[in-house]
Amino acid sequence: MQFGERIRQLREDKELLQRQLAASLEIDTPMFSKIERGERRAKREQVLKLAELLGTDVNDLLTLWLADQVYDLVKDEDTANAILREAEEKVKYARK
Repeated sequence: MQFGERIRQLREDKELLQRQLAASLEIDTPMFSKIERGERRAKREQVLKLAELLGTDVNDLLTLWLADQVYDLVKDEDTANAILREAEEKVKYARK
């Protein structure tokens, strides 16, 4: 699932309007709509605020948000899987 899809799902479950969340994030409704459709990226601070507003785990939203960014970086590369494996190894090494 992509970040925008999850935000839309959570918003609809809470019966909130796009304009309500947009106002809380201090952005306009069309920009929020683009975030939901995956046409624009939310900022990290907005992800944190959305987790709070939607009553969901911040780590779940951050995971989806970051995964979308990584995907955008490697999606057109022939060696995307190798790139992801290498990045995973670097993360493991850095955490030791």
